[in-house]
Amino acid sequence: MTQPMGLGGRPLTPAPGAPTPELLVAKFRGHARRLFWSALVLIAVAGACGYFYGNLPAGLHDWMLLAVAGAIVLLLVVLPFLAWWGHVYTITTRRVLERRGVFSVKRRELAHVRGYTLNVKRGLLQRMWGAGTITLRNGIDEPLRLANIPSVALVHEALVDQVEVNQILAHRDAQPLPPGAPPIPPPPAPPTTPVA
Repeated sequence: MTQPMGLGGRPLTPAPGAPTPELLVAKFRGHARRLFWSALVLIAVAGACGYFYGNLPAGLHDWMLLAVAGAIVLLLVVLPFLAWWGHVYTITTRRVLERRGVFSVKRRELAHVRGYTLNVKRGLLQRMWGAGTITLRNGIDEPLRLANIPSVALVHEALVDQVEVNQILAHRDAQPLPPGAPPIPPPPAPPTTPVA
């Protein structure tokens, strides 16, 4: 967690009216167990190439074996890995982001301050691995599915906390300052790096 903590483990909150910086809470991908079959295919292809290389029947050449093995590895190992690797979920103190794609990137986001409902679905295998799928619905946009994510209980807790904190801060900032209170000068803007 990248948020500074105050007393009792609660995140520090800025003064009323002061801008709140966007901090990274978590960044993760779907559970890697979906790559299990790709790993088995890679092991089987490597074993078959090692066994048949130089021992092919008449009429077949070693380059043919390597070409078929390369095509199988590309289709059943590399492409599924790139699909898994290119699908990233990011939770910040302001929003939830989903980034999908390696060459052509599609991005979706959902703000915590607007609030949303969280539905957690866990199948038998997902429960064994501590994974699950969280669906976020705000009633306006298309639901955002965090599919097959690891440590689903921890992610669920972090999302609930961020919605609560953002709504409290939004409510507090909507209230007028007490009479006679000096206006809060904005702090200097720190250099930020964009959250991808």
